[in-house]
Amino acid sequence: MIDVRSLTKAYSDLTRGEVLALSQLTFSAKAGQVYGLLGPNGAGKTTALRILSTVLQPTSGTAIIGGFDCVTQPEMVRHQIGFISANTAVYDRMTAWEMVEYFGRLYGLDDDELRERMELLFERLQMQEIRDLLGAKMSTGMKQKVSIARAIVHDPPVLIFDEATTGLDVLVARALLDTVAELRDQGKCILFSTHIMREAERLCDRVAIMHRGHILAEGTLDELRDQHAERDLEELFFQLIRREMVST
Repeated sequence: MIDVRSLTKAYSDLTRGEVLALSQLTFSAKAGQVYGLLGPNGAGKTTALRILSTVLQPTSGTAIIGGFDCVTQPEMVRHQIGFISANTAVYDRMTAWEMVEYFGRLYGLDDDELRERMELLFERLQMQEIRDLLGAKMSTGMKQKVSIARAIVHDPPVLIFDEATTGLDVLVARALLDTVAELRDQGKCILFSTHIMREAERLCDRVAIMHRGHILAEGTLDELRDQHAERDLEELFFQLIRREMVST
């Protein structure tokens, strides 16, 4: 579902010259799988996800989602994905129902299909109680539910979560992780960016540990633990980052 090959993104900086946000990034993720991008701030996770969501264009390399190229076929790619981040960006003067409906219409769903899809989502995500609630009156957890619903109203095969639990209280974050697991079980391909190791341990089928734009290690959690002789993922993560910083 997601195939990334040698993805590179360079920026020009007046003081530092060319800066590589991504360098030869390569990975693939399949349907029914949660693929984790782990890394500290500045690792390049968000840059990669913005390219995959067609917001940014790479300097070089390719990114294919559902058989469509993110650079040459951006409109087709957008129909293949749903994007969820910590920034819910919910409109204050629209109700939960109105917001999800608005996005469904943007994706071209007809009235009958959209209503059927929305009824299913509002029930599945336990949103009936906020159906007619204005965005201005919603809690952070409510807003995140709306953000998820509008991202999946068109039933995309690929979902991208960019640090989506940041700023959420523990109960809301747990509910979001449960939703991610349910979507994986429904056969969705999920790209999950986080710097929280417990989230990765709980959800991810495969992970890539990133630092300064490139991948330091990639594989299943068991593969990484065996390769690096470290059972604790957080300690494994710190060892890899520390080793990389010393070598550079």
